[in-house]
Amino acid sequence: MQLEVPPDLEALVQRRLATGAFANAEDVIRRALESLEAEESWTQEEEKIDRALAQVSTGQVYGPDEARRKLAALRAAHLAKNLA
Repeated sequence: MQLEVPPDLEALVQRRLATGAFANAEDVIRRALESLEAEESWTQEEEKIDRALAQVSTGQVYGPDEARRKLAALRAAHLAKNLA
């Protein structure tokens, strides 16, 4: 893959290289993309937490026994669907 990098981004890459923390431009870009991926993944986790907190605030919670029953039912439905 060939990339044309605008001067402002090239300057950012060069500044990172100047720190000595990266061996080459590829490492800088890899780290930037990994950071972006981690940030997006965390945002998805935050959304799950927000949904769970909303359920708790409206009383949509249940105890461990009911949770086990629900999981068992989901598992049985999943197996039935995939074994059919």
